[in-house]
Amino acid sequence: MEIKEQCVVALTWVLKDSLGDELDVLDEPVEFLVGGDDLLARIDEALRGHAVGDKLLLNLEPEEAFGDYQDQLIFLEPRALFPAALEEGMTFEGHALPAGCNPAAPRDALYTVTDIYPEHVVLDGNHPLAGIALRLALTVHG
Repeated sequence: MEIKEQCVVALTWVLKDSLGDELDVLDEPVEFLVGGDDLLARIDEALRGHAVGDKLLLNLEPEEAFGDYQDQLIFLEPRALFPAALEEGMTFEGHALPAGCNPAAPRDALYTVTDIYPEHVVLDGNHPLAGIALRLALTVHG
């Protein structure tokens, strides 16, 4: 069966950055909807016309993956606005940022706490893979 729009596919993959460092591995097949929002558009497009057993190697530039890194999505917020148990790596949805945070911070972003200082917290609204060229080796299992 050939993959086309509105088709569920089972994939495994190895995702690496342009230096060859592994970023993500799917060892067991996971199902995705081709023609939906499950996959990046470039991956979705590349799968069409393929079938079970096919292997694809894709090079994704940042604009085809998670976008360019945007400095304007970095915000320094007062430490006092956040819970005492705050840790680096924690995430906050933009619409759930504590009251008093910068109103210019887009409310549709997901913010990661990247640094904690005594007086302020650094929030990064970029996707963790923003600005990174990716190499994806994937296999169609079903």
